[in-house]
Amino acid sequence: MSRAVLYDYFRSSAAYRVRIALNLKGVDYEQRSINLAEGVQKGGDYRAVNPQGFVPCLEIDGHTLTQSLSIAVYLDQTIPEPALMPRDPIDGAHVRSLALMIACDIHPLNNLRVLKYLAGELGVSEAQKDEWYRHWIAEGLTALEAMAKPRAGAYLFGDQPTLADVCLVPQLYNARRFNVPLDPYPYLRRADETATAHPAFAAAHPDKQDH
Repeated sequence: MSRAVLYDYFRSSAAYRVRIALNLKGVDYEQRSINLAEGVQKGGDYRAVNPQGFVPCLEIDGHTLTQSLSIAVYLDQTIPEPALMPRDPIDGAHVRSLALMIACDIHPLNNLRVLKYLAGELGVSEAQKDEWYRHWIAEGLTALEAMAKPRAGAYLFGDQPTLADVCLVPQLYNARRFNVPLDPYPYLRRADETATAHPAFAAAHPDKQDH
């Protein structure tokens, strides 16, 4: 297998997820930073790689893959161990639901391009923008806590990391950046604490990346 190439941005939640998944699967990869804050993703060079202009984008096995959850599923299908998804269909559906709550319901309302649009084109104040962020995070995490609680273990589901934890850890990292109180979510905090102590998660942390 040739070395994979990850088009990355250190603070991107979606790219953070893929770094975790690659580390869990033991994939050797080269990182190429796409500075979202400086608008590099809008340039023609990167659009030629990923027409959507988002990160992450992963070149692996002769293919170019986009979308963090799609990349994680590909890695899980081609590198079965350690598994990111339970084999039982009901357990798998539960884990996917937790992951999708984060990746599809919480994160899109609070990513950089949305926050920039609020502050720029719509002219909302910094305080209003931060309130927008905290509102949607709190609403999403409250539901996620309730969904996870009955089947949580050391991780969000059981006692081994799954796709749900791959999504959770970046989301809580960003919640802390915006001073969202996390005390109401003991099961989420426990899973996050367990996961961030895992070497694969720790190595993917934004503070460990080149900016």
